[in-house]
Amino acid sequence: MTDNPFWRTKSLAEMSDREWESLCDGCGKCCLNKLEDADSGDIYYTSVACHLLDSSTGRCSDYANRLQRVPDCLDLRKTDVNDYHWLPATCAYKLLAAGDDLPHWHPLVSGDASEVHRATCTVRHRVICETRIDPEQLENHIIAWADR
Repeated sequence: MTDNPFWRTKSLAEMSDREWESLCDGCGKCCLNKLEDADSGDIYYTSVACHLLDSSTGRCSDYANRLQRVPDCLDLRKTDVNDYHWLPATCAYKLLAAGDDLPHWHPLVSGDASEVHRATCTVRHRVICETRIDPEQLENHIIAWADR
């Protein structure tokens, strides 16, 4: 009999820092600029990314200092799981908070950090930096692929 992996036996709150951090698949979707419909609360992702996102890796280029450098950046560990509605449907944190399992392409399941890119579940090479557009034009960059 094999032991269940930690994400199936622990709640997000029970996870160690190392376990928590390993849940991030490096998709980079949380770093996309988003628009929220004031009436419906619907979230719309754009192809415009935070200036700290390294679009070739899907990782933050200054993760340790991101909260100080980007005022809108959130520490998910300090955010109530009921407020994860803005995270993409494929996000491990959102999936586990809802009682779902990780997808087959997640690095913890597949054993391969590149699988998330092969599954085209990342922003890798698909976004532009927020410093390159006029913020008033953000709605012109709404995309549909981020929630897949």
